[in-house]
Amino acid sequence: MTDTIQMKTDGGNDGREIETPTVAVTGAGGYIGSRVVVEFQEAYPDWEVIALDNGYRAQVDAIGDFDIQHVDIRNRNRLEDALAGADVVCHLAAISGVDDCDENPDLAYEVNVTGTNNVAWFCRKTGAALVFPFSMAVLGDPEEFPITADQPRDPLNWYGRTKLLGERSIEAFADGAFPAHLFLKSNLYGEHVVDGTKVGKPTVINFFVNRALAGETLTVYEPGTQARNFVHVKDVAWAYVRSAERLLEQLEHGETGTETYEIASDEDMSVMGVADTVREVALEERGIDVDVELVENPRDGETMVEEFGVDISAASNELNWIPQESINESVQQLLAYSIK
Repeated sequence: MTDTIQMKTDGGNDGREIETPTVAVTGAGGYIGSRVVVEFQEAYPDWEVIALDNGYRAQVDAIGDFDIQHVDIRNRNRLEDALAGADVVCHLAAISGVDDCDENPDLAYEVNVTGTNNVAWFCRKTGAALVFPFSMAVLGDPEEFPITADQPRDPLNWYGRTKLLGERSIEAFADGAFPAHLFLKSNLYGEHVVDGTKVGKPTVINFFVNRALAGETLTVYEPGTQARNFVHVKDVAWAYVRSAERLLEQLEHGETGTETYEIASDEDMSVMGVADTVREVALEERGIDVDVELVENPRDGETMVEEFGVDISAASNELNWIPQESINESVQQLLAYSIK
């Protein structure tokens, strides 16, 4: 963990008195954000939750008994009005993924850079704490393993560059003004249900499962030996809840600055290994027999390392967070339609 927390210097260090916390989630209708809202509601039903989303890639427009507010983080005035009263902001709204950012570079800049600056500026003006994931994409090819967040930044694509700019701006805004947790987040997988709606994303594992259910060949980009670390969306959401708990304590103590955590699992399988797992489980659980085929890799800027271990000791020690989900069990659930 990179720890640069310091006592607040430009607003006093008396701390923030919080009776009933108010937590805001941007991107609340999306893959991760909707799960985060559910986890907050279940863990802390007495907390106030502000849920925001502009509808781009959103999969739900209501969670529980309240509607998600239609707010675009690029509109600073509208954003600040919506966030008013927040003690902690979980900033999850983003143009995520390499392909989406390459296809929409201007939008990616406006949302991931300008929008993030707007959120961080709100936190600096009000002293609200901030949660922000900046993705493994900021590292490019990791220099050593296990991966830690203090490694040099050398993004290989536009997505990674925009997230790096967000990381750097939050470090600058947080200094002396508010506490922030920055998360080096690994590759997501899994699905979840919000009020009866299945919420997912075509990540590698989900992509393979959907192809298997359709009886289609599982296509693996060459060479297939490239490894990735995979972490379930539910585990990631729970990490942000743990983060909010710690941030509330830091607010009360008047602390400011950034802490950085690695969020991953101990499962760093090769892409071919993932495909083989999905093929085996599909045959065992559903009697579906599919092939696995190597195909030409269309991506130039992609990490090709054959191991992808990540050191999550900081999140374990400071946030009391340990991943609970496993790839094999999740693939079984996905293939059996028994998502909880």
